[in-house]
Amino acid sequence: MKTPWKDIYRPDAKIGRFLSVLALFGISYGLYRGIQDNYLAEIVRITAFERGIVEFFRETPGLLVVVILAAMYRFAESRIFKIGIAIMFAGLIGLLVSGTSKITVVLFMVVFSFGEHIIMPVRTTISLDLAKRDRSGASLGITGAIGHLGNIAGYIAVTALFFLFSRIGSGRESVLPFKTIFGVSAALMAGAVLVALALKETTLKSPRRRFYFAKKFHKYYMLEVFYGARKQIFLTFAPYALILQYGADTSVIALLLAICAGFGLLCSPLMGRLIDRLGFKCIMVADTLILIAVCLLYGFAHRIFPMPIAFAVVCVNYVLDSIISLGSMASNVYVQAIASNQEEITATLSTGVSVNHVISILIALMGGWIWKVTGIEVLFSMSALLGLINSIYAATIKNEEKPA
Repeated sequence: MKTPWKDIYRPDAKIGRFLSVLALFGISYGLYRGIQDNYLAEIVRITAFERGIVEFFRETPGLLVVVILAAMYRFAESRIFKIGIAIMFAGLIGLLVSGTSKITVVLFMVVFSFGEHIIMPVRTTISLDLAKRDRSGASLGITGAIGHLGNIAGYIAVTALFFLFSRIGSGRESVLPFKTIFGVSAALMAGAVLVALALKETTLKSPRRRFYFAKKFHKYYMLEVFYGARKQIFLTFAPYALILQYGADTSVIALLLAICAGFGLLCSPLMGRLIDRLGFKCIMVADTLILIAVCLLYGFAHRIFPMPIAFAVVCVNYVLDSIISLGSMASNVYVQAIASNQEEITATLSTGVSVNHVISILIALMGGWIWKVTGIEVLFSMSALLGLINSIYAATIKNEEKPA
């Protein structure tokens, strides 16, 4: 019987187990991500200014990912994928069994982040490698959709569990609901590790280079700088604005994340097909133009509308940003289009992760200070400006650009 992905993946690709790992990983990550910001704000007592400092340390592994992968150059990428998931499992166990001091929590968040950043480039590369050459965007769309489906399950579980705990009298400052979620997330990640161990070893190898800077990829690296900056502002400070400025509790944040993941599930395959049909340049320009309006509304909604309406506007913006961020897949397809071989794709994507994290960690540190000193309006105005620059720069790319 014909499978939905028969026309997308190579006939010899053993895709079932890989997608199963992504599903388990997605649920586990959804549980973790659904409580992360409220855990930091309500239990660990991290302020908006301190949130930027936390993000500096949490994002540091992304800066080091190329060095880490270079040290694993003898390993097949499927093995690196397994190692990354195992490290994330260790971070979850640490968060489960440790106390709630700021240093301890940040330490295990960094461990989790190390694993997360290790698998980022290899997960994309494996997905591209398993796909037919002309179906790269569709492959990224399918794997993205599987991840979003898992995230939806995780976020809904968080909403349901926190509702149950509130019914039995557990307050917002109780640590029990958060530890329960960490425990369930760790159990699912353990399942992902076990399934990943059964994955067939690929012949793809991690690059030997520490950093790979080829002239033909210079536009990709610049786009990663802009993307890293605007992504960090939303990733770090958008949920914190909802919590600190609008009083959103864990159930609200998790529900918003579930809605975002739901749209991601529907839109990720569509985005992949749009990239294949319209070209990566069109998507690169369009998503950041929409972002400009999103940023400005996020920064100024509370000054334009009454607070209840402003809260609704900001929630819609939060969802809309998650949708347009799917356009980042276009840069991966752009790299594949101009790369000479699979190893070059891996090396470039790995370096790209580090490039956008250089600006990410600086934005994380600056963002908390800017919020504290000037307010949320200036912070998101900066993000809008970065989006405009990103669009202008993306417009200089040729849709069918090939290496010289």
